[in-house]
Amino acid sequence: MSIEVKVPQLPESVQDATLVSWHKKAGDAVNRDENLVDIETDKVVLEVPAPVAGVLKEIRVQDGTTVGAGQVLAILEEGAAAKAAAAPAPAPLPASVPQAPSAVAAPVASAVGGDMPLSPSVRRLVEENKLDPSQIKGSARDGRLTKGDVLDYMANRGSAPAPARAEAPSVPVVRLPARGGAREDRRVPMTRMRARIAERLSQSQASTVMLTSFNEVDLSAVMALRAKYKDKFEKEQGVKLGFMSFFVKAAVEALKKYPVVNASVEGNDIVYHDYWDISVAVSTPKGLVTPVLRDADQMSFADIEKTLADMAARARDGKIGIEELTGGTFTITNGGVFGSLMSTPIINPPQSAILGMHATKERAVVVDGQVVARPMMYIALTYDHRIIDGKEAVLTLVSIKESLEDPARLVLGI
Repeated sequence: MSIEVKVPQLPESVQDATLVSWHKKAGDAVNRDENLVDIETDKVVLEVPAPVAGVLKEIRVQDGTTVGAGQVLAILEEGAAAKAAAAPAPAPLPASVPQAPSAVAAPVASAVGGDMPLSPSVRRLVEENKLDPSQIKGSARDGRLTKGDVLDYMANRGSAPAPARAEAPSVPVVRLPARGGAREDRRVPMTRMRARIAERLSQSQASTVMLTSFNEVDLSAVMALRAKYKDKFEKEQGVKLGFMSFFVKAAVEALKKYPVVNASVEGNDIVYHDYWDISVAVSTPKGLVTPVLRDADQMSFADIEKTLADMAARARDGKIGIEELTGGTFTITNGGVFGSLMSTPIINPPQSAILGMHATKERAVVVDGQVVARPMMYIALTYDHRIIDGKEAVLTLVSIKESLEDPARLVLGI
């Protein structure tokens, strides 16, 4: 019995997706629920499992194709025996049948009478200088020409120097040594997720008036609190007590005081959100995603840490839902995990502000007239200056700073 393998139902806000790669080929045996193919949306990668056990009879959509919900991807023969996995190599064309030239690299006659493909950079250099590539010795594999080969040929043999005037002194010619190894250009299309990230960042730059304010935070109190309670917290809650829960709590308290920082722009209206859905940037192999902590103001430290750990793991595995990545009102991103000391984060539209965390470094600071070493972090707030004035931005950072330098405020809500 033949069964159609179709694109699963896509999230409401997603119109189409891209078929990334097949894990099976025609003729392969498959088990029920075994992943056949990956499909990438703007934010997540979806797996398409085999509905029954059998043999993948026919693949109808190839890698890189844009697909829509319900589209037939392949035909699965239920319960059939597996066919040979390897397809026979195509038979060579008869000598009388002309072969089409390659669409990737234009062939040119080589010094030994064969065809020699040129990379785009080499072809451009040859054409601009009106050179005969068959006269140039290639140093790359199979005698291919590299850009260095052409430059060396031009410097040494490719063109005669212009005759010097009698009164001009003789100028020695500098001979460039031939560079070994291929210098090729590789063109790789963006993944759908990367293209979507690029589109949204360009949209953010074009549609908002971004300005960034900075402050610094002494994390001594937070680190002391974590050191005192981390073992008991992990034992009772089943999750480690991290820094992000403190920053989420501090951000929520600041946003309550300055609600315009939690707002967004729609046309000529400012939309104030009387809820606090905090997006937290997570790095994945395919790009940055921002899972959303819904109603973060109602979450405990343990709730925040558990939810973030779960979302981050599923995001890296490509198993997080699109609805979990959209709808935040404010974003926190932590470049410090990669060693960033200071940066200007870009707003995640349609939000109006984003908080950037950075690396914690021991620095000399003055406390009560004494120079002491403290664990310091620079924090940055990028905001849409169309609706947020500098005063609100600076006071938001000050509020976050005060909460982190005196964590008791987060418990008391002050």
